[in-house]
Amino acid sequence: GYNLKMSDLHAAIGVAQLKKLDQFIAKRIANFNYLTTKLKSLENYFILPEPTAKSQPSWFGYLLTIRDGRIDRTKLLKFLQEKGVGTRLLFAGNITKQPYFVNGKFKHRIIGKLSNTDRVMNDSFWAGIWPGLTKKELNFIAEQLKGFIQNEGL
Repeated sequence: GYNLKMSDLHAAIGVAQLKKLDQFIAKRIANFNYLTTKLKSLENYFILPEPTAKSQPSWFGYLLTIRDGRIDRTKLLKFLQEKGVGTRLLFAGNITKQPYFVNGKFKHRIIGKLSNTDRVMNDSFWAGIWPGLTKKELNFIAEQLKGFIQNEGL
């Protein structure tokens, strides 16, 4: 596929960024913890992410999974986009639903229904927690999620 060789310029930028790595990691963890505190009241609507035991991840983003069918993810993401809150879908989801698998081009077998995989694919999305976000911006994300729940009368 892709030629992802790094140029000398990109390598130099990467080396300079490595000097900031510890503070980037600390800020991502802090942003994750702050947003978790702000979203605790929405646990009836979303499954909030949790680190696995004995781990301390540097979170890529804040993955929210809709807890049940009361929330239409498409409607929620459109609402957040209109309010200026960036979101992304979880990358591949259930890979067995990708055309390469569906069209029978790749020999594979499926054990069970993959219902959890489908659920994550259909009901999850990322909110940002990158190191540049401030508490004001994290508060805004939480306020918009709460506003959507209120607007929907949930």
